[in-house]
Amino acid sequence: MMNLPNALTVFRILAVPFIVALLYFPTPTSCLIATLFFLVAILTDLADGFLARKYNQVTNFGKFLDPLADKILIASVLIMLVELNWVPAWIAIIVIVREILVTGLRAIAADKGHVIAADKYGKMKTIMQSVALVPLIYHHPVFGIDIAWLGFLLLLVALGLTVYSGWNYLYSFYRVWGD
Repeated sequence: MMNLPNALTVFRILAVPFIVALLYFPTPTSCLIATLFFLVAILTDLADGFLARKYNQVTNFGKFLDPLADKILIASVLIMLVELNWVPAWIAIIVIVREILVTGLRAIAADKGHVIAADKYGKMKTIMQSVALVPLIYHHPVFGIDIAWLGFLLLLVALGLTVYSGWNYLYSFYRVWGD
Protein backbone atom coordinates (compact mmCIF):
# COMPACT_ATOMS: atom_id res chain seq x y z
CA MET A 1 0.00 0.00 0.00
CA MET A 2 1.27 3.44 -0.95
CA ASN A 3 1.02 5.78 2.02
CA LEU A 4 1.55 9.56 1.90
CA PRO A 5 5.21 9.54 3.05
CA ASN A 6 6.10 6.98 0.36
CA ALA A 7 4.13 8.92 -2.26
CA LEU A 8 6.16 12.04 -1.38
CA THR A 9 9.36 10.06 -1.82
CA VAL A 10 8.19 8.77 -5.20
CA PHE A 11 7.31 12.35 -6.17
CA ARG A 12 10.91 13.36 -5.40
CA ILE A 13 12.16 10.79 -7.90
CA LEU A 14 9.54 11.75 -10.48
CA ALA A 15 10.57 15.42 -10.19
CA VAL A 16 14.08 14.60 -11.43
CA PRO A 17 13.27 14.24 -15.16
CA PHE A 18 11.43 17.56 -15.08
CA ILE A 19 14.35 19.32 -13.40
CA VAL A 20 16.80 17.78 -15.87
CA ALA A 21 14.62 18.73 -18.86
CA LEU A 22 14.24 22.30 -17.62
CA LEU A 23 18.00 22.63 -17.11
CA TYR A 24 18.65 21.27 -20.58
CA PHE A 25 17.47 24.66 -21.91
CA PRO A 26 18.82 27.03 -19.24
CA THR A 27 16.83 30.23 -19.65
CA PRO A 28 16.02 32.38 -16.62
CA THR A 29 12.45 31.05 -16.72
CA SER A 30 13.35 27.37 -17.10
CA CYS A 31 15.99 27.65 -14.37
CA LEU A 32 13.49 29.33 -12.05
CA ILE A 33 10.97 26.54 -12.63
CA ALA A 34 13.70 23.91 -12.14
CA THR A 35 14.69 25.64 -8.89
CA LEU A 36 11.08 25.58 -7.70
CA PHE A 37 10.75 21.87 -8.56
CA PHE A 38 14.00 21.21 -6.68
CA LEU A 39 12.82 23.15 -3.63
CA VAL A 40 9.52 21.27 -3.56
CA ALA A 41 11.40 17.98 -3.92
CA ILE A 42 13.71 18.89 -1.03
CA LEU A 43 10.74 19.87 1.12
CA THR A 44 9.14 16.48 0.44
CA ASP A 45 12.29 14.94 1.91
CA LEU A 46 11.62 16.76 5.16
CA ALA A 47 7.90 16.02 5.07
CA ASP A 48 8.02 12.30 4.28
CA GLY A 49 10.18 11.37 7.25
CA PHE A 50 8.21 13.59 9.62
CA LEU A 51 4.86 12.19 8.47
CA ALA A 52 6.07 8.58 8.50
CA ARG A 53 7.23 8.87 12.11
CA LYS A 54 4.28 10.97 13.32
CA TYR A 55 1.63 8.66 11.88
CA ASN A 56 3.58 5.43 12.38
CA GLN A 57 3.80 4.83 8.62
CA VAL A 58 7.47 3.86 8.46
CA THR A 59 7.84 1.06 5.89
CA ASN A 60 10.73 -0.99 4.55
CA PHE A 61 9.89 0.45 1.12
CA GLY A 62 10.29 3.97 2.52
CA LYS A 63 13.50 3.11 4.38
CA PHE A 64 14.96 1.87 1.10
CA LEU A 65 13.55 4.47 -1.27
CA ASP A 66 14.01 7.67 0.78
CA PRO A 67 17.83 7.74 0.76
CA LEU A 68 17.84 6.50 -2.84
CA ALA A 69 15.56 9.37 -3.88
CA ASP A 70 17.95 11.86 -2.26
CA LYS A 71 20.91 10.38 -4.14
CA ILE A 72 19.06 10.35 -7.47
CA LEU A 73 17.99 13.98 -7.03
CA ILE A 74 21.37 15.36 -5.94
CA ALA A 75 23.41 13.32 -8.44
CA SER A 76 21.13 14.20 -11.36
CA VAL A 77 21.27 17.90 -10.61
CA LEU A 78 25.05 17.82 -10.18
CA ILE A 79 25.47 16.01 -13.49
CA MET A 80 23.33 18.62 -15.25
CA LEU A 81 25.32 21.43 -13.64
CA VAL A 82 28.52 19.80 -14.89
CA GLU A 83 26.97 19.51 -18.37
CA LEU A 84 26.23 23.24 -18.26
CA ASN A 85 29.80 23.99 -17.06
CA TRP A 86 28.37 25.56 -13.91
CA VAL A 87 30.11 23.07 -11.57
CA PRO A 88 33.47 21.35 -12.10
CA ALA A 89 33.20 17.63 -12.80
CA TRP A 90 35.58 16.70 -9.98
CA ILE A 91 33.09 17.97 -7.40
CA ALA A 92 30.27 15.86 -8.85
CA ILE A 93 32.60 12.84 -8.99
CA ILE A 94 33.56 13.15 -5.32
CA VAL A 95 29.93 13.52 -4.24
CA ILE A 96 28.65 10.64 -6.36
CA VAL A 97 31.53 8.28 -5.50
CA ARG A 98 31.00 8.99 -1.79
CA GLU A 99 27.31 8.13 -2.12
CA ILE A 100 28.03 4.87 -3.95
CA LEU A 101 30.76 3.93 -1.48
CA VAL A 102 28.62 4.63 1.60
CA THR A 103 25.66 2.75 0.11
CA GLY A 104 27.88 -0.25 -0.63
CA LEU A 105 29.46 -0.21 2.83
CA ARG A 106 26.05 -0.02 4.47
CA ALA A 107 24.87 -3.00 2.41
CA ILE A 108 27.92 -5.07 3.40
CA ALA A 109 27.48 -4.14 7.08
CA ALA A 110 23.76 -4.97 6.89
CA ASP A 111 24.65 -8.36 5.43
CA LYS A 112 26.72 -8.94 8.59
CA GLY A 113 23.73 -7.91 10.72
CA HIS A 114 25.02 -4.42 11.53
CA VAL A 115 23.38 -1.09 10.81
CA ILE A 116 25.53 1.93 10.05
CA ALA A 117 23.05 4.71 10.74
CA ALA A 118 23.20 8.16 9.22
CA ASP A 119 25.14 10.46 11.51
CA LYS A 120 24.76 14.19 12.02
CA TYR A 121 27.48 14.95 9.48
CA GLY A 122 25.72 12.93 6.80
CA LYS A 123 22.51 14.82 7.51
CA MET A 124 24.35 18.16 7.51
CA LYS A 125 25.95 17.15 4.20
CA THR A 126 22.57 16.55 2.59
CA ILE A 127 21.20 19.86 3.88
CA MET A 128 24.25 21.82 2.73
CA GLN A 129 24.24 20.17 -0.69
CA SER A 130 20.57 21.06 -1.10
CA VAL A 131 21.07 24.67 0.01
CA ALA A 132 24.10 25.06 -2.29
CA LEU A 133 22.28 23.66 -5.30
CA VAL A 134 19.42 26.18 -5.16
CA PRO A 135 21.43 29.21 -6.39
CA LEU A 136 23.45 26.96 -8.69
CA ILE A 137 20.31 25.66 -10.39
CA TYR A 138 18.89 29.15 -10.88
CA HIS A 139 22.33 30.50 -11.86
CA HIS A 140 21.02 33.84 -13.15
CA PRO A 141 21.51 37.23 -11.48
CA VAL A 142 18.92 38.29 -8.93
CA PHE A 143 18.49 42.07 -8.77
CA GLY A 144 21.80 42.33 -10.61
CA ILE A 145 23.61 40.11 -8.09
CA ASP A 146 25.36 36.96 -9.32
CA ILE A 147 24.13 34.31 -6.89
CA ALA A 148 25.97 31.42 -8.55
CA TRP A 149 29.20 32.28 -6.74
CA LEU A 150 27.38 31.94 -3.40
CA GLY A 151 26.07 28.54 -4.49
CA PHE A 152 29.59 27.49 -5.45
CA LEU A 153 31.03 28.57 -2.09
CA LEU A 154 28.26 26.69 -0.28
CA LEU A 155 28.95 23.68 -2.51
CA LEU A 156 32.59 23.73 -1.39
CA VAL A 157 31.40 23.65 2.24
CA ALA A 158 29.06 20.79 1.31
CA LEU A 159 31.99 19.03 -0.34
CA GLY A 160 33.98 19.25 2.89
CA LEU A 161 31.04 17.74 4.79
CA THR A 162 30.67 15.10 2.06
CA VAL A 163 34.28 13.98 2.46
CA TYR A 164 34.21 14.17 6.26
CA SER A 165 30.95 12.25 6.61
CA GLY A 166 32.23 9.69 4.09
CA TRP A 167 35.31 9.25 6.24
CA ASN A 168 33.06 8.71 9.29
CA TYR A 169 31.16 5.98 7.43
CA LEU A 170 34.45 4.34 6.45
CA TYR A 171 35.56 4.40 10.08
CA SER A 172 32.21 2.98 11.26
CA PHE A 173 32.45 0.27 8.64
CA TYR A 174 36.01 -0.56 9.72
CA ARG A 175 34.79 -0.97 13.30
CA VAL A 176 31.99 -3.32 12.11
CA TRP A 177 34.28 -5.23 9.76
CA GLY A 178 36.86 -5.67 12.51
CA ASP A 179 34.33 -7.56 14.70
